[in-house]
Amino acid sequence: MATFRVSNARIAGLTVAVPEQTTSVEQFAGTADFEAIQKISASLGIDQRPTAPQDICASDLCAAAAERLLQRTGWERDSVEILVFLSQTPDYALPATACTLQQRLGLSTGCAAFDVNLGCSGFPYGLWLVSQLISAGQMKRALLLVGDTLSRKVSPQDTATAHLFGDSGTATAIEFDPNAPEMNFVLGTDGRGASHLIAPAGESRQPHSVQTQLRVTRADGGLRSDEEISMNGPEVFSFTLKEVPALAKQTLQQAGWSLEEVDSVVMHQANTFMLNHLGKRLKLPKEKMPLSLREFGNTSCASIPVTMAACLSDSLTTSAQKLMLLGFGVGFSWAGAAITCGPLACAEVLRVGSSNCDSEKESTIATTNFQTEADHANRRAA
Repeated sequence: MATFRVSNARIAGLTVAVPEQTTSVEQFAGTADFEAIQKISASLGIDQRPTAPQDICASDLCAAAAERLLQRTGWERDSVEILVFLSQTPDYALPATACTLQQRLGLSTGCAAFDVNLGCSGFPYGLWLVSQLISAGQMKRALLLVGDTLSRKVSPQDTATAHLFGDSGTATAIEFDPNAPEMNFVLGTDGRGASHLIAPAGESRQPHSVQTQLRVTRADGGLRSDEEISMNGPEVFSFTLKEVPALAKQTLQQAGWSLEEVDSVVMHQANTFMLNHLGKRLKLPKEKMPLSLREFGNTSCASIPVTMAACLSDSLTTSAQKLMLLGFGVGFSWAGAAITCGPLACAEVLRVGSSNCDSEKESTIATTNFQTEADHANRRAA
């Protein structure tokens, strides 16, 4: 695995935007084998998930999050020198969505802006990339925008994925700070697993056509088109149990930390069944493993910042927290980060409707503050 130490960079604030619209398991009645979906949803640990209507893209959610973040940090727009948009659901085949976001957010034309295409491991990868760019001191401030709208990339008749993905956009402010604690990163890739989690058609390798849109029953029993996400669950699970414990161990070694020193281990929110297995393998106390799946689902590349904002807001805005971030999945790709984070200017979740995603309108704010999954469940029950 590739390892990196990064100095002189810190996270200044974090915001998350999710659609007001949500989809619950009950809403799948009549679209597939509902009893099967109920069983799968229980294993996934998902009650509902934010789902974007057709007029909201990942960039819209990221823009809403970024607007709030600039307000909360007090950053002047012309002080942002780097903008990175990390997503698997860009606005266009070309140009890069980061270019349109630079204009939309009113950033300087001297701002470097580019896209990165990554999924489940995306946030630690993006944090490493942007922090490296900042650490030299030639550029002082950056926005890392991470988000996906994968709910529209799945078939409602495919029980493996139908109730899995939630939509969100996140914005993280990263700035140069010579006194910042060192960040440590561990990165890896095994492209042999690419076919096990894939939307095989709709791009250059297999262009969009009437045939690629046709939903047919597959060998695994799922009804989906070639343009919708196909997931080989057993292979993904096997990969995760093989690579993630080793990733966690090496990330701790790279940082010189023990697991007891870590305040929270924030993992990619794949599903509750998988995370519980990982927690046992890592001998991780449940109070150190925040979960956001029940409310937000699997938000792909954004799931780590979503969990940080939804579950750790109080601690991150009032104190310095030692966090281990573990991203893993599509690619196959994995990334670990050991960072000391906080106190932040903000760590919050915004609920936005279609009108709120207009760049000239201020987003409606509804901040969540669920400290643990148990607290979250209690609040929902109340």
